[in-house]
Amino acid sequence: MAVNLQPLSDYVVAEQEEAVTKTASGLYLPDKATEKPKVAKVLAVGPGKVGDDNERVPVEVKVGDKIVYKSYSTTEVKVGDKEYILVKEEDILAIVK
Repeated sequence: MAVNLQPLSDYVVAEQEEAVTKTASGLYLPDKATEKPKVAKVLAVGPGKVGDDNERVPVEVKVGDKIVYKSYSTTEVKVGDKEYILVKEEDILAIVK
């Protein structure tokens, strides 16, 4: 999927997974009752930030990875009709295998 955002430094552009709005027993939950998951798919990766030795440190995640990130650590961006999140690499906790 082509994204019209090119992240800078150690930022990652990702797309959040949809929140589950139906329980296992078949009940539908209103949007306000569902918490957004902290899992997203990486769509674009920045070149990495410059370290203390003036060398660029590449970002560890790659396009296509599914990541888990910290709560309240993202910036939400809407481009056209799509919504994306920007996450700093230091706020990514894990890669889902």
